[in-house]
Order: sequence, then structure tokens, then C-alpha cells
Amino acid sequence: MSSSEPRSRRTALVALAGLPALGLTGCGFALRQPPKLAFASIALTGFALRSPLAAELRQRLAQQVRVLDTADGADVVLQSLEDRRERSVVATTSAAQVRELQLRVRFTFRAHTPAGRDLIRRAELLVARDLSFAETVALAKEHEEAELFREMQSDVVWQVLRRLAAIEL
Repeated sequence: MSSSEPRSRRTALVALAGLPALGLTGCGFALRQPPKLAFASIALTGFALRSPLAAELRQRLAQQVRVLDTADGADVVLQSLEDRRERSVVATTSAAQVRELQLRVRFTFRAHTPAGRDLIRRAELLVARDLSFAETVALAKEHEEAELFREMQSDVVWQVLRRLAAIEL
């Protein structure tokens, strides 16, 4: 057995591993891109001081437009009316132990011009997920809950971006 055999085998394996990626690029597959916005600046108002939803919205919007803290000089004002994370028990055992939770992210907002003309009337987005629960793995379930909230928040942000993209000034 020569020393070049393992090297050629590794080269063949690497080439085989890259074939699925080549197939995806040829079929037109592309990562999801944020929708194109028809305005140059936006102000985020009404959010809580350390709102994780506001932080993610600010980050996503800043990739395309200028994000301002006040309505002065903004083309669009996105006003948060309600930004809430909810957690409720939906199933318990006969011994009153929690078995299933429902997690919800509720975001109510409106978009308007600085002059007050409605661009998006009051809208509510609600994303819910069920989470099984066991006392024996409480720490793991806590981490799973935090991850679910992050995913639901990202879902809400994408929905808001799609609605903002539909605005015509």
C-alpha cells in the first residue's frame, strides 16, 4: 500500500462531501434575505428600555435603513403598543405538577409617518409554541424555553419586516 493511496482517498471524500453544496447552488437555492424597504429611515418608539425584540428589529433594520430613536427626520415611525412574552401552564398531572407549557410572544404595533398618517394600522402578531416540562430536567427545559423565545422573537421580526416592505410612501 503506497502513501499516496490514503491521500487520494481523502481527496475523493472531500470532493464527495462538496457535491451537495454544488447541487444547491445550481438549483437557485439562496439563504433568506430581508425584504427590500421603500424608505431610507425609520424611528422605533414605544419599546421598553431593554426590549430584546427592539434590539433585534434595530439590528435587522440597520442593514438597510437608518434607524433613529426619535421621529424627527424619520420617513416612517414604528410604534410599539405592546411587546410581551407570556408563559402559561396548559397541562398538569393529578399531583399538580406541570407537564406542558405554552409560550407566546405578542407584539402589537402600528406604523405611521411623522405627520401621523397611518401606514400600517394597529396590528397584532402572536406566535405560540408548546413546551413539554419535567421537573427532573428543569435546567435543560429552562434553556429550551429561552431558545424557543429567541426563535419566536426572530419570527416576529421577520413578519414585521415583511409588513414594512409592503409600505409605499
